[in-house]
Amino acid sequence: MEDLKTRYLERLAELYPTVAAASTEVINLEAILNLPKATEHFLTDIHGEWEAFSHVLKNGSGAVRRKVNDVFGNTLCREDKRSLATLIYYPREKMTQILEHTVNKEDWYKITLYRLIEVSKRSGSKYTRSKVRKALPPEFAYVIEELMTEKADIRDKESYYNAIVATIIRVGRAGEFIVALCELIQRLVVDHLHILGDIYDRGPGPHKIMDKLMEYHSLDIQWGNHDVLWMGAAAGQPGCIANVIRICARYGNLDILEDGYGINLLPLATFALETYGEDPCSCFALKGSHPCSPGEKELNLRMHKAISVIQFKVEGQLIREHPEFNLESRLLLHRINYENGTIVLDGKQYTMKDMYFPTVDPADPYRLSAEETAIMKRLEQAFLNCEKLQQHMRFLLSKGSLYKVYNKNLLYHGCMPLCEDGSLKEVKICGELCKGRQLYDVLESYIRRGFLAEDAAERKKGRDLMWYIWLGENSPLFGKDKMATFERYFLADRESHTEKKNSYYRYLEDEKTADMILAEFGLQGEDSHIINGHMPVKSKNGENPIKCGGKVLVIDGGFSKAYQKETGIAGYTLIYNSYGFILAAHEPFESRSAAIEQESDIYSDDIIVKRTASRKLVGDTDTGQQLKEKIGDLEQLLKAYREGRIAERFGGRF
Repeated sequence: MEDLKTRYLERLAELYPTVAAASTEVINLEAILNLPKATEHFLTDIHGEWEAFSHVLKNGSGAVRRKVNDVFGNTLCREDKRSLATLIYYPREKMTQILEHTVNKEDWYKITLYRLIEVSKRSGSKYTRSKVRKALPPEFAYVIEELMTEKADIRDKESYYNAIVATIIRVGRAGEFIVALCELIQRLVVDHLHILGDIYDRGPGPHKIMDKLMEYHSLDIQWGNHDVLWMGAAAGQPGCIANVIRICARYGNLDILEDGYGINLLPLATFALETYGEDPCSCFALKGSHPCSPGEKELNLRMHKAISVIQFKVEGQLIREHPEFNLESRLLLHRINYENGTIVLDGKQYTMKDMYFPTVDPADPYRLSAEETAIMKRLEQAFLNCEKLQQHMRFLLSKGSLYKVYNKNLLYHGCMPLCEDGSLKEVKICGELCKGRQLYDVLESYIRRGFLAEDAAERKKGRDLMWYIWLGENSPLFGKDKMATFERYFLADRESHTEKKNSYYRYLEDEKTADMILAEFGLQGEDSHIINGHMPVKSKNGENPIKCGGKVLVIDGGFSKAYQKETGIAGYTLIYNSYGFILAAHEPFESRSAAIEQESDIYSDDIIVKRTASRKLVGDTDTGQQLKEKIGDLEQLLKAYREGRIAERFGGRF
């Protein structure tokens, strides 16, 4: 052990070869520990709502507005502050609009540049100069750094700074400089982004969201069941592929697959028209309103039904192949009475709304027809060979996980499966009994194996488990006794649509349960919280996202337009800065054009969840703990230098 410690210090000495170098780094790190904690931004259940997501990212859930208010307070009128905030969100578009009606453009450039410089200073004030420097756009890095580090009391430099601004305008770079400052402010107001799952499905732009996330400076992702579904589809799992296409069809978003990812759906469309051309497919209407021609709508209905029937067959095969999944109750096609058009579920007989199943053999209902088999093979290859989709899934694998422990907070998408009495539920996964954190860890390992395992059997096991995680009763990402897709399509009786939630949701206000779950992940104390997505909080019914006295925060409030009628709002986001937690409840986002032209920011009702008695510092965070460990190592190196156990290196080659 002593030899290992010595070798480590020798490697550290290569980075800090002298007492002076090591001492300087200790001083720097100690200073960083005493800076205010950086701001974290939590979003969940984005569900493809690209425009709303993009706007919330630009305004930092109100963080930009707060910075503008901090800087200008009562020195600017409300309209000017709103206009400046909109410029920061959409610099190119807003600047074009303003300049069309501005007589003295040079004066506007000068005033705007000075205002943006002040907001930039405030936004970067909690960071080291080195960290701000790394965030600067390379083209203007030196000039912006000079302007941001201006000291108001140094009069002899006033002409120097004025000359910089005047020169920027004179050489025609004011517009690009304004864009650079606005993007810098967006970058600085949020240091780290947490996405608590469900990037995909329902909304029209998940691929655009993924492109944006891949550019983001610092983030982590906790996978949601919809994300794992797409991961399974990208890995070639047939049940996941069928579900992905069905959901895109249900919400009128097949162009995500065709245009966004370049996946050819023509074979499915041709088959759907040939097979269901005379069928009204009335059970397969689109969710929401979609501007499309009657012909497009008719094609969508038929494709929707075609892939749904294929899905029920493929899932039936999976359920029979994996009895350990305990999903036999979801084998439904063989329960249909094809003569009188009824089905018996849980001892009750229901009348089917649709009995046109030309590809279903009542004697073998889960067998795919020759045409359906060919379609699924082509779709599997299309998903496996789609480079953009594979790139997005690799990003989810590298930045994502089923849960995250970060700065004493436990982040996950769904739930912790519990028994009726509130104890951790034991689940058998591939022959292994596990519960609590172990359940998450085992499932995550199989998700990764579904992509990376060299053994074909292990890879298939991982891929099939991704489908199970999507809809399994004991999946921590689903948390219900069933996914009633079949019933919602074919049965009018709403009683059959009921999906019973896991006991976890009954215990959200129980402090002992919350403490038990936190302890399972090594967390305790008043500073620890569970931050949870997945289940929309029905704000309009008086439901509160703050549970258990603030120990549990459920922040899915309906980002997806499809849920906004149920929730009454357009999503929650959470800000955790050095002063505490702020929960923002958002009104629906009208449009990008309205935000630019009418300066209609997303109105957010801010709720102070918890305010700290003293401002949190970097030293109170996970990063601070790492820095303290590094300081300890450097102090050991200094001791080794001073005791002569390691020699200093004063230049030259050794």
